[in-house]
Amino acid sequence: MGADASHEKAQDPTIGGSPPHPHSTSVARTQPKGPAVGIDLGTTYSCVAVCRNGAVDLIANGHSSRTTPSCVAFTHRERLVGEPGETQAGLDPENTVFCIKRLIGRRYNDPSIQLDLKNFPFRVIESSYGGKVKVQVVDRGLEKSFYPEEILAMVISRLKQLAGAYLGRPVTQAVITVPAYFDDAQRQATVDAGAIAGLKVLRLINEPAAAAIAYGLNNSIKQAEKRSILVFDLGGGTFDVSVLTAQDGVFKVVAATGDTHLGGEDFDRRLVNHLAQEFQKQHKEDLSQSRKAMQRLKAVCEKAKRTLSSHVTAVVAVDSLYKGIDFHATVTRATFEDLCSDLFQATLLHVERALDDARLKKAQVDEVLLVGGSTRIPMIQRLLSQFFDGKALCKAIDPDEAVVQGAAIQAAILTGHRYQNLQNLLLLDVTPVSLGLETVGGVMDVLVKRNSPIPTKETRNFSTTEDNQSSIFLKIYEGERTLTKHNRLLGTLTLNGLQPAPRCVPVIVVTFHINQNNILTVSAMEKSTGYANQLKVTDTRGQLDREEMERIIHEEEEYRKQEKAEQEKLEALNSLESSTLQLKRVAVQEASLDDRAKRRVLEICEEMDAWVEGNPCAPKTELEERKRELEDLCYSVITHFSTEGEKP
Repeated sequence: MGADASHEKAQDPTIGGSPPHPHSTSVARTQPKGPAVGIDLGTTYSCVAVCRNGAVDLIANGHSSRTTPSCVAFTHRERLVGEPGETQAGLDPENTVFCIKRLIGRRYNDPSIQLDLKNFPFRVIESSYGGKVKVQVVDRGLEKSFYPEEILAMVISRLKQLAGAYLGRPVTQAVITVPAYFDDAQRQATVDAGAIAGLKVLRLINEPAAAAIAYGLNNSIKQAEKRSILVFDLGGGTFDVSVLTAQDGVFKVVAATGDTHLGGEDFDRRLVNHLAQEFQKQHKEDLSQSRKAMQRLKAVCEKAKRTLSSHVTAVVAVDSLYKGIDFHATVTRATFEDLCSDLFQATLLHVERALDDARLKKAQVDEVLLVGGSTRIPMIQRLLSQFFDGKALCKAIDPDEAVVQGAAIQAAILTGHRYQNLQNLLLLDVTPVSLGLETVGGVMDVLVKRNSPIPTKETRNFSTTEDNQSSIFLKIYEGERTLTKHNRLLGTLTLNGLQPAPRCVPVIVVTFHINQNNILTVSAMEKSTGYANQLKVTDTRGQLDREEMERIIHEEEEYRKQEKAEQEKLEALNSLESSTLQLKRVAVQEASLDDRAKRRVLEICEEMDAWVEGNPCAPKTELEERKRELEDLCYSVITHFSTEGEKP
């Protein structure tokens, strides 16, 4: 295939405001469309926030925490999301799913997935649909398999419920954050997860960029002088470094890099493996043979890791960890740092790369902003400060909350809430990976270079390599290597029905379009006399097709209806039991009742207890009717005895 030099570009901002930027168009000023929230969808913890009156409110869950574990447990009765699900991890690890963000948008044969399989206590399988990953669990007594998008949707649904309860009305729109280094498939899968949860995803926003927006709002960075900000975002499962410039409220991402498989989970795993070896040395037993034991050890190791951020030692103690053996050990900060030293050092390589891409020297960075819970690790802070020659690190915002704050600000702007302090905020983001086509000899022809501003459109002309070709196959890759075999294949585009012609004569126009969510769409058409044909895209993004999405959304809607009905039934049952207990208490404690009334009320309550025990499947309506009968009969007894002294 050959290519000429023709290109077309189009860009607009990912966060709108005024005045317009030379490389962007402002979002239209519209009336507010109701509540839209920001969601930070983390590997280990997630959170939700809303921006109202120019201020961000972080929404706490039922456990008074502003972060919710990204964990879903399946039991014989229900699904448990968040803290209740996390509690189940040590009891039933095979049916408790966590770290699902590491699986989303991946295929089963992906090397990173294969590395993770040994660390997951739950079962990961290959689906019959395009080789995508699925997790297999027992849900309410039935063996089921779920795409990662479905599991993530359950977490999003929980956050959606929390926000709806906080705001007093249903939430239907959201801005969701993703790692800057998420690829096209992972981004599309995140959008799909939002749709399954019943949300319109207004925008995906890169996590470091969201944190920079929050930092800008909290520190009122709107001065004319340009400042360079490096965002170091190390979370539970992913790591990103972004370099931005800030000037007059405009944030422009100039470089982004990272690793979607580096974070707190990896540090936990190093500590778990170390202590499992200690257990084997002490007790001559292989702890890794028990998933439950390994999961219980992992839970205490995560707590120990957090303790070591503020103390030099941490005690790990688990009673009856394996085969009835108690395990106690003391871990020092020095030991933990030694176990993870290579992982910590690896983060600096990405910092160097980001600075190189941004063409900045260390001394030219004005602020180093820490984001993500893992940045609390003292050695991480020490290494980063030393790298920047002793520069003080910015800790102005809680590292767990900066990202969701930025997402909430973005959501407010996109729904037309133009508060005064948001008027001039504007974000210009970039695509983190180069995108292109395979040409003759397996060479990568890059159409969109890494760190190109988004949204963007690139068009280039190609042609045939043989005479009278009737079709052309275009392979789309992402990566930075010269040869495509070293890069990642995204998909194959097939254009059929070409008119017979000598090679290099047909003009095939290929367009790469990256939208504001950093999601790629590729199209191609042949330009010839009176003939044009639209490209057929074959699994370019690993996206679930429309039929599969409709099936999943329908099933999830049915489950939500069943869950609501079950909740209402449990509330009716609880109300009946509460009424029974209250009447028993009245019968025992009320001095004005005579003994006959007391005995009869207690008899009626005991009969109701027996009925409840014998009718576990009674519907809500019958439970409500029984409660009315119980109260009417008991009060009738009390009234009758108090007025006539006769037993009804």
